[in-house]
Amino acid sequence: MKKSFVALLNVTFILSLVVVAENSDKIPDGWYPAGSNYNEYEMGIDRTISQSGQACAYIKSKKSNTDGFGTLMQSISAENYFGKRLQLSGYIKSENVEGWSGMWMRIDAESNESLGFDNMQDRAIQGTTDWNKYEIVLDVPLNSNTILFGVLLGGDGKVWFDNFELKEVDKNVPITDIRERGDRSTEPKNLDFE
Repeated sequence: MKKSFVALLNVTFILSLVVVAENSDKIPDGWYPAGSNYNEYEMGIDRTISQSGQACAYIKSKKSNTDGFGTLMQSISAENYFGKRLQLSGYIKSENVEGWSGMWMRIDAESNESLGFDNMQDRAIQGTTDWNKYEIVLDVPLNSNTILFGVLLGGDGKVWFDNFELKEVDKNVPITDIRERGDRSTEPKNLDFE
């Protein structure tokens, strides 16, 4: 999912700008839709619920058995964050999420090579949950160009999100980069499936 997620965000970036123009009354200012199948998701502002304040953003599948994923995201320049450790935090609430949902952040080089990435897939939000705070921490190398972040929904359900913050944190705060958490073993295991 990691490689396809990264590639699909790159491909859908330009196409989603057209959707933003068409749905500018629904999409929160500064955010835009993307994903492998973002047209199968409704995205916008909900003024009937919030973690605090008077509104939040949401992503909702339009039908049952939705394939792919949709994301509401932002893309900013990395120039103010070179050499820093960044923490993205925010609150997410879910309802009947049958696939999975998560907050995500990616650090890209100018070549679009991913220098850091976490989409919470290994600690995914599923089912129905109340407001919970989530955090992602990534380093921004000196050769970074772009910081991308947002919330994604894969499959059916609905998620609301509110009160996001992007801030520098101390180097003692552990990173959550999926490539740095020891997910890969140095030796193959269970090759005979016994």
